[in-house]
Amino acid sequence: MTVTEATPRIGRAQLTRWLQDYGVYAAVIVIVLVNIAFTANFLSIGNLRTQLVQAAPVAIVALGMAMVIGTEGVDLSVGSVMALSAALIPLYLGYGALPAIIVALLAGLLAGTFSGFLVARVGIQPIVATLALLVGGRGLALVIAGGQLRDVRDRSFLALGSADLFGIPISVLVAAVLAVIVGLVVSRTTFGRRLVAIGGNRPAAQLAGLPVTKVLIGVYAISGLLAAVAGVLYTSRLGAGDPANAGLLMELSAITAVVVGGTPLSGGRVRILGTLAGALLMQLVAATLIKNNLPNSTAQMVQAAIIVAAVWAARERGRR
Repeated sequence: MTVTEATPRIGRAQLTRWLQDYGVYAAVIVIVLVNIAFTANFLSIGNLRTQLVQAAPVAIVALGMAMVIGTEGVDLSVGSVMALSAALIPLYLGYGALPAIIVALLAGLLAGTFSGFLVARVGIQPIVATLALLVGGRGLALVIAGGQLRDVRDRSFLALGSADLFGIPISVLVAAVLAVIVGLVVSRTTFGRRLVAIGGNRPAAQLAGLPVTKVLIGVYAISGLLAAVAGVLYTSRLGAGDPANAGLLMELSAITAVVVGGTPLSGGRVRILGTLAGALLMQLVAATLIKNNLPNSTAQMVQAAIIVAAVWAARERGRR
């Protein structure tokens, strides 16, 4: 190979590496600048608050998804877990907001644990195991709710979706705190290091004596718990339990945020800050298209195009 042939290949490798590592931040900056130039009142406090509040549930779900993808898995059940939370909350609000939230979170934890059991113990492929819960979970949620949207009137619960703390929406604060916790778990704990090792090379992790089964079950349990948190915030903001629409297509949004944020589908790496930027990017893309009178279906097609581009960049990088 001549020097002139090698130089373009090195340049393309550097470009794909840069795109995977920093492309999401550049994309957020670009779309913000476009909106500043062409969208009226984009920089208003009210609009910025709305964008962050709407991005918060996606970011929370994406944090759990990032951990799952870091193990070379995937969790398609997150939307159904959100629906399950939305169905359970109105049933238990009569006992108070805290008991209702605890029940919803326990349901998410159990659902995630069950998915992890199917993957780690039974040996079912993650996409198949979580697909089963995607279908069955939403069906169960609809049965629990009687197929109806149920109003929520508890003021303390509704405050989660509407109130501020120190001038910041509570849902945004929850997302930020969870991001810090997940980031510390991944980067500073034995569990996090084992997670990354399993995603990088599971057979080697097993030979090294790592508790692969326990770690995988734990990762899916965390994903289910975080999806339930997102379901609680969604229900609080909506002011009603809506299992038919809660978390609808959340799987696509979360996976897109994770992959665009630089976490490869091949596992072995988890990028928390990139995942948050990816969630914000998806929200800004959808909001920009809607503000320019384009249907939500267009936003979904754009999301699909973005994830294809991100996977291509990761694949190109993996070849080098």
